Amino acid sequence: MTSRVLSGLLLASTILGSAALAQAQDKTLTIESWRNDDLSIWQEKLIPAFEAKHPGIKVVFSPTAPTEYNAALNAKLDAGSAGDLITCRPFDASLELYNKKHLINLTDLPGMENFSPVAKSAWSTDDGSASFCVPMASVIHGFIYNKDAFEKLGISVPTTEAEFFAALDKIKADGTYIPLAMGTKDLWEAATMGYQNIGPTYWKGEEGRIALVKGEQKLTDEPWVEPYRVLAKWKDYLGDGFEAQTYPDSQNLFTLGRAAIFPAGSWEISLFNQSKDIKLGAFAPPVKNAGDTCYISDHNDIGMGINAKSPNADAAKTFLTWVASPEFADIYANALPGFFSLNSTPVKMADPLAQEFVSWREKCKPTIRSTYQILSRGTPNLENETWTESANVINGTDTPEVAAKKLQDGLDSWYKPAK
Repeated sequence: MTSRVLSGLLLASTILGSAALAQAQDKTLTIESWRNDDLSIWQEKLIPAFEAKHPGIKVVFSPTAPTEYNAALNAKLDAGSAGDLITCRPFDASLELYNKKHLINLTDLPGMENFSPVAKSAWSTDDGSASFCVPMASVIHGFIYNKDAFEKLGISVPTTEAEFFAALDKIKADGTYIPLAMGTKDLWEAATMGYQNIGPTYWKGEEGRIALVKGEQKLTDEPWVEPYRVLAKWKDYLGDGFEAQTYPDSQNLFTLGRAAIFPAGSWEISLFNQSKDIKLGAFAPPVKNAGDTCYISDHNDIGMGINAKSPNADAAKTFLTWVASPEFADIYANALPGFFSLNSTPVKMADPLAQEFVSWREKCKPTIRSTYQILSRGTPNLENETWTESANVINGTDTPEVAAKKLQDGLDSWYKPAK
């Protein structure tokens, strides 16, 4: 065998060996998620952007139906068959996974410095000492309105409580539109788009929420009762038969142009944008008096952690550091308008309605829904009870004071604040 042939064979075997080695080093990461509606965004936008910069790591997005996710995920984790990356629901469901040692501590992961304590609160231990999921997105509360209705009736966007009710009176007097598209049949709508939407204005966002958790305030205190008094006044503006009106009914009333204002979460943006007949605007929850600090519910919705049994933990950490980056934030938030990045680097939104919602972060103080952290772990469940009482207050079957006492009595029956 000539030296030339020998060197050629050696070169070929070296190339093949290198290729085999590279192939052997390729890692495939599987993502578990309940968000099956954004599969195409992961496959067409997010994963290609990551893989382009990390050619040795492949990523597969493998969602489960939302209603089945918690049970399916827990079964897989117990069996040791879950994916490498776990999409995290906010607060207690994910905290339980961490406490069971299914998720690893990500406190020191490069990129976590891009998130504020409020952003991380949904995926941190109660004392804030450990974080176990990278925050991905939140939803913001406010009001979406029909611009044509406002222009036709000569209404300016309200910024104070008095201006808000003056606008509702004007819409009601005209008679063309139902002033507020909201019903009380499904209960959660009254609490989530009602009480939790306007409430932070009165209990001063995080200041009040944390005081409630510490036992320094009670739900019978004025800052917690007052939003119920305001909510009780909504009854006159909800249209006939609102007690039997479901959440989809409310959506239909608004998208068909029959209602002027929709008490909203930003998740409505994509759906409402499909209604080409309506020009949409949005405004933040009105303040009590001109010049007051405004507050918004900027509620943590989705994060991502690492399965403690993943054989690819290093590759998973590389992926999550990218999820914590401004690049991911920009792609994700613009692909899903209404699900806003929690990254401290602001994301410019291409969708004008989404940009309006996210702009409130620059002038208002953010908080999360008051019932979600710690206070809904017992029975009766404060979140579910708040649904019922919010509907009762609007329906007029409970006064604000009675509703507040029922909620506080329920909480007192099992919750003892840490001393």
